[in-house]
Amino acid sequence: MTNQHDPEGRRLPIKLDTTTNGEFAPVPLAPEHHYANRLADERAGINARRLCQSRRQFLVSACGAASSLMAMNAAYAASGKLGGYFALEREADLDNAAARASLEGDEFIFDVQGHFVNPDGDWVKKNPASAGMFSWTPKSECPLADSPGQNSFLRCLGPDEFIKDVFKDSDTDMIALSFVPSRRDAEPLTMEEAAATAEIVDKMDGTHRMLLHGRVNPNQDGDLQGMDELAENYPIAAWKTYTQWGPDGTGFFLDDDVGLAFIEKARKLGIKNIAIHKGLPFGGYEYRYSLCDDIGPVARRFPDVNFLIYHSGLVAGKAEGAYDPGHNEGIDSLVRTVLENKVANANVYAELGSTWRLLMRDPDSAAHGIGKLLKYVGAQNVLWGTDSIWYGSPQDQIQAFRTFQISEEFRDRYGYPEITPATRADIFGRNAMNPYGISEEEMRHRTRRDKVAIDRMAYRGEPNPHFRTYGPKTRREFLNLQKWGG
Repeated sequence: MTNQHDPEGRRLPIKLDTTTNGEFAPVPLAPEHHYANRLADERAGINARRLCQSRRQFLVSACGAASSLMAMNAAYAASGKLGGYFALEREADLDNAAARASLEGDEFIFDVQGHFVNPDGDWVKKNPASAGMFSWTPKSECPLADSPGQNSFLRCLGPDEFIKDVFKDSDTDMIALSFVPSRRDAEPLTMEEAAATAEIVDKMDGTHRMLLHGRVNPNQDGDLQGMDELAENYPIAAWKTYTQWGPDGTGFFLDDDVGLAFIEKARKLGIKNIAIHKGLPFGGYEYRYSLCDDIGPVARRFPDVNFLIYHSGLVAGKAEGAYDPGHNEGIDSLVRTVLENKVANANVYAELGSTWRLLMRDPDSAAHGIGKLLKYVGAQNVLWGTDSIWYGSPQDQIQAFRTFQISEEFRDRYGYPEITPATRADIFGRNAMNPYGISEEEMRHRTRRDKVAIDRMAYRGEPNPHFRTYGPKTRREFLNLQKWGG
């Protein structure tokens, strides 16, 4: 079964590529990324032979992941980027026990940003051509794509593959399903997905592993009124909004009349978690709506509301440096509004979906990005998110974060904290349990022997990860998605 996908072992377990979540244009790989991939590929062949394994066997093992991360270390160091590194045992690329000691952990992993596509939704039936926005998915790699139907390849993004990628091929224990912005008359990936979660929940023997967001764009007619219906008919755990988006191409701010009405409605309904897309600015939308200037004022005004800042304000393709209060862009925008409004370690949370995947391509930016969030926003206010299913299984992001360390030089120079096992456990899951009102002890008890745990244990006897990503990788694919997703 291990060889069902990629039997020749050509794909690396830690994915350095140009895949996006569809919200930003693909960021080209730099020379050090190409070097890291080439070095990892070469070492995979050498190490597999030394261990008398096939390339595929080696790459599926913990040594395969360790070898890829060690290749990234070497490539980044060669390019002069030494602000961070992946801390691994010296022999981890050849000693499976050493690799597992570095890459495995017992943290409770709560991914607060996941996505999937309902392949049987009315959005396909009403406009079959709209399915074309996902026609670039790796359908040939998903057995479900062989099922009857013109758009059967969508099943590679549906519930069954979602469960495999997230709960079998990664260490994720719990996830929140989040949504994309859309007009009310064209919602291919929003609340209809909520109905499709019933299929996932059935497979899980309960709802305890999944939370649900409600999509709200308060600057379009009907969305504020629709919050009542969502709250009544779905177990909404948080509201998801995009301040950049609007039906006429104009965004809004949380501290303007539109945003304040939205917050007050959330408070009235008693669902006081608001997840706000900030950063990763959409093409064609004004960047000012991606800034975090409005976060601090509303967080100070509404201390009973939790503001989960998705993507932490990061701008794709731009390096992160030390905090500069005069630089109101990227993560600095979030840090500045938190400091100016004195809401650090309070009700503002920085989420890492897509952010960590971009940061792990640049150890200096990763050290600055994670370091600033820990130092200024709060070590208990950084949330784990991956934006998967767009990036395939999030296991490579988990393994990279489990081993990432800020260099001693950067810690001394910029006052960043060391990333300890306790810090990782907080970010991976404990921090999100506070705004969501979840008990780690209870969740560990409920997930220890449920169907997902049993299936995962059986599956890992013969794992079959595909090491693929689903999101657009080229500008053409990105623009095609934008065309249909509008």
